[in-house]
Amino acid sequence: MLSIVRQDRSLGAEADLDFALEMLAAARQEKLGPTVRLYRPQPTLAFGQRDTKLPGFPAAEIAARNAGFEPLVRRAGGRAAAYHQGCLVVDHVEPSPDAIAGARRRFAQFGELLANSLVATGVVAGVGEIPGEYCPGEFSVHGVDPIFPQHRLKLVGTAQRVVSGGWLFSSVIVVERSQPIRRVLEDVYSELGLDWDPTTAGSVDDLVPHVGVDDIEEAVIAAYAATTELSFKSFDWLEGIHRQTD
Repeated sequence: MLSIVRQDRSLGAEADLDFALEMLAAARQEKLGPTVRLYRPQPTLAFGQRDTKLPGFPAAEIAARNAGFEPLVRRAGGRAAAYHQGCLVVDHVEPSPDAIAGARRRFAQFGELLANSLVATGVVAGVGEIPGEYCPGEFSVHGVDPIFPQHRLKLVGTAQRVVSGGWLFSSVIVVERSQPIRRVLEDVYSELGLDWDPTTAGSVDDLVPHVGVDDIEEAVIAAYAATTELSFKSFDWLEGIHRQTD
């Protein structure tokens, strides 16, 4: 049974990011079973650990703030990624006695699940890194421009954290309003001294107009429902588990 939690209020950019790790802590203590949390994030520029070691990191933090995005450093790998309320974050945690063993397989499985979710809303989607994409990853999910098929946009970034006794798989789907994300990434990557191709940054509604975050959320839940039995829980329930873990 997989619990589905639609977070109906923001805790703030930093608290929302940290809550995923708190879910993971509860899972590894076997206080939380397989659970998916879905929410719309506050404007955030999530740096990777490697970014903090670059000389331009302090200036990149300032650039993010100036663009209205809160700079934070995530525990998972990868490079800087930006998201806002036009995105959907999907945090999936599960307890596991041997979480490391299936790490690579999970990247492939979740990439397929998320690509299928986008296909259900009319996007021509695939899994695989686009040359020049921001926060590059082998299992990024991209969309194909229906008018210019050679043009692909990164739509979903994924990251994973594995600990003894459990795992967390986080995905960010960029659904609406790609322009602010593209603009802040240009500023931040310039300060970090990292090369990338801004034309690879986009959103679902760049390819399929009128598709919104609610549509994508329903499609993701439907993709999960096709593979396992779901149980819908409130965010208050999840916060209660968190308090028990503390």
